[in-house]
Amino acid sequence: MKVTYNTVDKLLIMEITEEIDHHTANRIRSRADFEIEKNMPIKAIFDFNKVTFMDSSGIGMIIGRYKLIAMLRRKTVYDKCKT
Repeated sequence: MKVTYNTVDKLLIMEITEEIDHHTANRIRSRADFEIEKNMPIKAIFDFNKVTFMDSSGIGMIIGRYKLIAMLRRKTVYDKCKT
């Protein structure tokens, strides 16, 4: 499994190849969380064009990253309103 992470203008693009199962979803989740917290993107795109299989843990991983970005965006807006 290979994942490429690119950030362009607050857009995080994750290109995933091969399969996403319980074991690979955990690795993607850890790295994606790192990239999200480091780059603070407004949106994330998961490119599944080269994914050959994905189980429910892959779907959970996607939903979790969506929630993380949404939470960080709310926190950023709240912090700006306080100042």
